[in-house]
Amino acid sequence: MVNAIKGLFISCDIPMAQFIVNLNASMPASERFIVHMLDPTHMFVQPHVVEMIRSKIGEFRDQNSYEKPQ
Repeated sequence: MVNAIKGLFISCDIPMAQFIVNLNASMPASERFIVHMLDPTHMFVQPHVVEMIRSKIGEFRDQNSYEKPQ
């Protein structure tokens, strides 16, 4: 019998994938969202976490952005 899971395929570079993996690991076991790591740059995640992942990536980029002083 085939088991199907609805999800989202994410393709990104290795540093961003590690950020998402660490974000997943920081969640309680009942809230972890990575269904399967396909390889170092591709993963399958639960679809309900898309906006949370996007917002965390946005916060991460804002914290690590350099602005030239005036």
